[in-house]
Amino acid sequence: MKLSKERIGNGIWILAIILILFTPVGFHLRVFVGKLFSTSASVIKVEERKTLKNYDWDLVDLDGNRFDFESSKGRVVVVNLWATWCPPCVAELPSLVALHKDYKDEVVFAFVANDKKNKVTTFLEKKNYQLPVYFEASKTPELLVSKSIPATYILSKSGQLVIAEKGVADWNSASTRNVLDELLLE
Repeated sequence: MKLSKERIGNGIWILAIILILFTPVGFHLRVFVGKLFSTSASVIKVEERKTLKNYDWDLVDLDGNRFDFESSKGRVVVVNLWATWCPPCVAELPSLVALHKDYKDEVVFAFVANDKKNKVTTFLEKKNYQLPVYFEASKTPELLVSKSIPATYILSKSGQLVIAEKGVADWNSASTRNVLDELLLE
C-alpha cells in the first residue's frame, strides 16, 4: 500500500497532537503558552463585591499542621487553588511566588493544592518554591468554591471579595500590587 502525501500529513498532525496532549513536552508547551497569554487579574466593581461571612475552613500544611482559616479574618488574604498537573497553574506560579516573596509578612497567603502531597512536595523542591501550601481538611467556603483551577481570590480585611480570577493570570503585575497596597491601607 502506497502512502499518499495527504495520509503522511494527517499522520504527522495526529502525532503532533498526541505529543502536545500526552507527553511532558506538551505539558511544558501548555505552560509556556499560558505564561505568554497571561494578563493582570480583573478587580470586581465595589458595588458587585460579595463578602465572605464564613471563614470556617480547616486546612492542613505539608507537615500535617492544621491551619484554621478563621485566623485570617481581619487581614488581606490571597487564596490560590492549584495543582501540579495543571499547566495554567504551573504557568502562573512564578508570578505568585514573586508576589508572596514581597507581601508574605503583610498578607495571608494560602496555596490550596488539589493534588497528592508527595507530588506537591517534589514539585516545590524541584522549583525551589517556598510557599505556604495547604490541603483541604473541611469543606471550602462557598464563596471560594471553583469548578476549575487555577482559581485565585483576594479578600479585603473586611472579607470582601476584591478579585476572583479563574485561569492563568500575571499576579506580579503593577495592578495587582496596587490592589494589595490599597487593601493594606484600609
